Amino acid sequence: MHVARPTAPFPVGRAPDRESVGENEPMRTVMIMVHGRVQGVGFRYALEAAAQRAGARGWVRNRREGTVEALIAGDAATVDTVLAWAHQGPPSARVDGVDTAESSETPPDGFEIRATA
Repeated sequence: MHVARPTAPFPVGRAPDRESVGENEPMRTVMIMVHGRVQGVGFRYALEAAAQRAGARGWVRNRREGTVEALIAGDAATVDTVLAWAHQGPPSARVDGVDTAESSETPPDGFEIRATA
C-alpha cells in the first residue's frame, strides 16, 4: 500500500527564508504570561530555543512575582507552535496556565532573553 506524503513548499532539507514565508499573511504578535513553577527551571532558555526553532521573533523575561512573560511574533502557525510549547514548557517546569493577549508591540529582530522586570 502506497501512502502519499504531502510535498513541502520548499526543497527538502532547506528551511524557508523568513521573507518567503507568509508574505500574504500578516504578522501576529502576542504577549503571554506563564504561571506555575516556571522560574529556576530553564524556562526562558528553553522558550528562546523553541521560538528560534519555529522562526519566531520576540523576547522572554522573568517577572519578579514569579511568572515568565514573553512577546512572540510571526505568522499564525509560528506563533501557535510557540504557544503550544509554552503550555508544556521544559521537563523541569510545571505550567499551571498561560495568559495570552494580542499585542501591538514591535518585536526585535530574532528572539532574545531580557532582564527581569
